[in-house]
Amino acid sequence: MSVKQDIKIILAKEDITLTELIDKLNKKYDRNDSIQNLSKKINKGTLRYNEAEEIAKILGYKIEWIKTE
Repeated sequence: MSVKQDIKIILAKEDITLTELIDKLNKKYDRNDSIQNLSKKINKGTLRYNEAEEIAKILGYKIEWIKTE
C-alpha cells in the first residue's frame, strides 16, 4: 500500500477531512501550509518522512518498521 492510500484510509477511519488535518498540523507545528500543498505532496509521493510522522501523530498513530524474514 502507498502512503497516499494509507493516509486516505486513516482519514476515513478517523472521520477527518484533509482540511481539518492541515488545520491541526498548522496549529500544532506553528506554520501556514495550504491544503493544496499537502494534497499535491501526498498525490505525487513527495511527502517527506518527517511530514508523514507529523500526520500520523496528529491522527493518533505511529509509523512502525517491522522486519520481514
